Amino acid sequence: MDLQLNNRLALVSGSTAGIGYSIAEALLREGARVIVNGRSQASVDAAVAKLGAGAIGFAGDLATAAAAEKLAAAYPDIDILVNNLGIFEPKAFEDIPDADWMRFFEVNVLSGARLARLVLPGMKRRNWGRIVFISSESGLQIPAEMVHYGMTKSAQIAIARGIAETVAGSGITVNSVLPGPTRSRGVEDFVQALAGDSGQTFEQFEQEFFEKVRPTSLIKRFATTEEVAAMVTYLCSPLASATTGAALRVDGGTVKSAF
Repeated sequence: MDLQLNNRLALVSGSTAGIGYSIAEALLREGARVIVNGRSQASVDAAVAKLGAGAIGFAGDLATAAAAEKLAAAYPDIDILVNNLGIFEPKAFEDIPDADWMRFFEVNVLSGARLARLVLPGMKRRNWGRIVFISSESGLQIPAEMVHYGMTKSAQIAIARGIAETVAGSGITVNSVLPGPTRSRGVEDFVQALAGDSGQTFEQFEQEFFEKVRPTSLIKRFATTEEVAAMVTYLCSPLASATTGAALRVDGGTVKSAF
């Protein structure tokens, strides 16, 4: 299927590894030019070299206003924004200090809202654009082990819907994508550490995780980053023009709802 993305300029925040990298890779395969972002120049250079033609590097912490404004000034014609930048950390609710609540909000929520605000004027002038927030099934089913993370994912769903309302009747769509447990680099490192501490293999940990922690999963495994990227890439295309204001799940059936 031709997703008609030739020469579209996309920004994928936090895209040197994991879900963001797979999204950048998928968009490039469809002919888009992709701004690949990470905090360090070394990680960005390595990702760009691996991704090849069409990949454009931008090193900077897009959770900060200064970096976001610098990027928007350098690339005023961004057609596609994928807000993938995010952090997570299991922590008991009683142990989450105010500073952590603020840090999670700034990185996971405010960064995406700010980038959307910066790119929207250009999208409106061209009457075409795609904005996707990478939320999570944790935004619908708040995990007891990281309430602060779940809060930010709920906020992303709300912001995406709200922005979509502001551009009603235009050629701009705004959606959120809700992955379930996904085998990204961060999750893999976390799981490997836990599995190692308990003497389990990754596969043994995975089986136990879906039996006890996410028993509602229908696929009973971690999704791949490529599976998430496929949904995101479609949403970024002209073919998805009738899909906006939506929260689309790539959660392996973890959210126990028919809707």
